[in-house]
Amino acid sequence: MVLRKYNGMQNDVPQTFSSMLDRFFNESVNSRGFSGFTPHVDACETENGYEIEVALPGIRKEDVAIDFQEGKLTISGERRFEKKEEGRRYQMLETQYGTFSRSFYLPDNVNPDKISAQLQDGVLLVNVPKDEHKTMKRQITIAGGEEAKQNAKQKRVTASENGK
Repeated sequence: MVLRKYNGMQNDVPQTFSSMLDRFFNESVNSRGFSGFTPHVDACETENGYEIEVALPGIRKEDVAIDFQEGKLTISGERRFEKKEEGRRYQMLETQYGTFSRSFYLPDNVNPDKISAQLQDGVLLVNVPKDEHKTMKRQITIAGGEEAKQNAKQKRVTASENGK
């Protein structure tokens, strides 16, 4: 007996063009072997930083690496296929195995020294805080008229006093 995924149609011939495309892509994707996969990601911005959630069920934290360089955060790793019992013959294997890598370009206002990550219940949560000094609002005063002339005159006096 062969275990097959039930899709509502028991005929081998697709009834619609849509189901034919679904079947084509499902079979071509699932027949790729264990070369690699792309985990699903949810990313959001908060007031204090950025949060990236990566779905990594069945992956140990030792099999995941997180790197940050030149504004690019890269999450990579591998999900290994481990045979648990001899004599098992899989009828269906939909879980994706292999290596993965996801990269994200972050804005200049992040603090790379405080990036943290935790893996819990198959979800990797990467917290990228914003740098407070780069995001702090500053009021810049504009010099003009007499004030600008006085500032320029003061700089010349200071420079001449210093022997410049």
